[in-house]
Amino acid sequence: KLGMKRTGAVLGFLFALFTLIASFGIGNMVQANSVMDGLTFIYPDAGKYKLFMGVILAIGVGLVIIGGIKRIAKVASRIVPFMAIAYCLAALAILVLNASAIPEAFSTIFNLALNPAAAGGGAIGAAIQYGVARGVFSNESGLGSAPMAHAAARTKEPVREGLVAMMGPFIDTIIICTMTALVIVIMGAWGDARPEELKGAALSAYAFQQALGSFGAWVVGFGLMFFAYSTIIAWSYYGDRSAEYLFGEKAVLPYRIIYTVLVVIGAWIPLNLVWNLADIANIFMAAPNLISLIVLSGVVAKLSDDYFERYDQVD
Repeated sequence: KLGMKRTGAVLGFLFALFTLIASFGIGNMVQANSVMDGLTFIYPDAGKYKLFMGVILAIGVGLVIIGGIKRIAKVASRIVPFMAIAYCLAALAILVLNASAIPEAFSTIFNLALNPAAAGGGAIGAAIQYGVARGVFSNESGLGSAPMAHAAARTKEPVREGLVAMMGPFIDTIIICTMTALVIVIMGAWGDARPEELKGAALSAYAFQQALGSFGAWVVGFGLMFFAYSTIIAWSYYGDRSAEYLFGEKAVLPYRIIYTVLVVIGAWIPLNLVWNLADIANIFMAAPNLISLIVLSGVVAKLSDDYFERYDQVD
């Protein structure tokens, strides 16, 4: 038991440390950079004012995170549904209008991902590596970040909260990301047909613009701003919980100040650098969490069996 406690303490320390670091990447600078990426596509001149726009975004973030988790939840609960509905409706409209091209789009995706001859040697490994990295970024599965938010929920049934949490990766990655990929492929915004300078959010905006005109680009641009903003303020909670765990309550305010300042830096520095930093931080954060999941798998199985057994009897 003493050994397990020590192992748990070490894993907890490492997880908190890497979560603190990762919060500056996946939850902060990447999001700020993506906002600028999308805005630059809509307004090319916006690229000249990255520093100014970063300051405006940082002010908006700072005003919210000082209020704590209640204000974070309040703001995010209003922004995210609006963003998700608008984006999904636009994507669905494009897919419905181009329904006949969907089978071919799926064929193209699977062929390029799994056929080495289609994209050169080593394509399978590269596709899996890149896909896992972006999948983790998309739904945070395995990182251990989402459980920090779900742990704040008031419930007597942890298994039920876990089932609710499982809906996130399904909706985010299986539904929304698949729709985005199909729109990009169907509209020809990939491969040699893709404008070389377009990457990240700008590529999605370009694909939507090809289908819906300027309206499509606006949907992606504004949807991206709302999503990134809500993600930044949500991840500030994960980070300040880690800061408090590591250094005590006195570290929370300095962390929030540093976090807010990094929003400006994230909006200003190059896209590839931001993504590389975020991917590295994600790996370090996931490692202690995945080890903990393996160690605690027996407890999870026991709680799950007990929960479903009780509710099966009720039914």
